[in-house]
Amino acid sequence: MIKSMTGYGRATAPAGTGLITVEVRTLNSKQLDLNVKMPPAYRSVEHEVRSLAAARVGRGKADVYVNVEDSSSAGAARIDSALVGDYWRQIREVVRESGMPSGTETLFVASILRLPDVMVSAETSGDVPDAERAALLGAAGAALDALDAFREGEGKILLDDVMCRVATIGGLLSEVEPFETARVPAVRARIMENVAAAGVAVDANRLEQEIVFWVEKLDVTEEKVRLAKHLDYFRETAGEQGAGRKLGFIAQEMGREINTLGSKANDADIQKLVVRMKDELEKIKEQLLNIL
Repeated sequence: MIKSMTGYGRATAPAGTGLITVEVRTLNSKQLDLNVKMPPAYRSVEHEVRSLAAARVGRGKADVYVNVEDSSSAGAARIDSALVGDYWRQIREVVRESGMPSGTETLFVASILRLPDVMVSAETSGDVPDAERAALLGAAGAALDALDAFREGEGKILLDDVMCRVATIGGLLSEVEPFETARVPAVRARIMENVAAAGVAVDANRLEQEIVFWVEKLDVTEEKVRLAKHLDYFRETAGEQGAGRKLGFIAQEMGREINTLGSKANDADIQKLVVRMKDELEKIKEQLLNIL
């Protein structure tokens, strides 16, 4: 199943007197970029949450947020008075050394509470109770399940759009043949006209050889066959899980054949078809950036 790299998942679980909420947000990225934010009291479980998320997300930029709401007073935050006193002494010293008017330091009182580590959790133990640990990991797993469901839904929408554009390229490729068939007589006639206009005697056999050589250089049969094969391979690969990168490589090969087809076309109508193929292929590549 193709998945989008963009997604969102959320889950909650009761834990003691509180409620644990886990949210996961993901965006597209070439590599795994995982960021986990959780209360300090639960840091001992972070590595387990990180490992679980890394295995499930696979690739992309992922942010995991863990929030714990505790209805009891035991979970209330407190002010680190020793740290506040230290900050206060430093502020008074800065005011004094900078020559500010006496009493200016009072303007910074409210700001002290926003300084790092002033507000700390009342929970000081580094060990998380087994029940809360299980609840947290369960909520994380449920949030990742919701994320997967979201990404699968988005992936289906992306894949439907991409496959539609692949079909369009296939249709444009089939339109090349009539112009290709009419192109050879037109090239031959143009060469003969140019020779006649030059008014010089030529060896008919040699001229015919040159015409055949020129026509062979313009032949795009190989490019058409290879592009058709790439389109079939793209369709087959689209059913594989985690095929985003592989589909990107196939799209690059499709681009090479389309470019070669355009360079050898020597026909305005075929060039128009090539331009439309390139337009569809660029849109495919943009969508593939979001596919896992």
